[in-house]
Amino acid sequence: MPAIGHVSRDGQGFKGQLKTLSIRTDIEILPNARKTGDTQPDYRVTAGGVEVGAGWLRKGETSGRDYVSLSLAAPEFGPRRLYANLGRAAGQDEDSFAIIWNPAD
Repeated sequence: MPAIGHVSRDGQGFKGQLKTLSIRTDIEILPNARKTGDTQPDYRVTAGGVEVGAGWLRKGETSGRDYVSLSLAAPEFGPRRLYANLGRAAGQDEDSFAIIWNPAD
């Protein structure tokens, strides 16, 4: 799957850039300080101070490792949500992650 950006660990969250053919923006993936239940997201995703999505901690079925699953929505993405996961960026240090797009179709 194609990488549509990269982030680095920043404290308890992540900071980096989302990059597609038409979008280039700084993003932050920050812990959801207002989480009160299991159905609420573990992270909030913002771009330019505007909330554009959420993230949930998941566990890989085969690896058993934790990862972050993202759901993003903004007018620039059109009428559909964009789904992605944070995955290890090849050849990068352990605090660098690729935003790996998961097409819904």
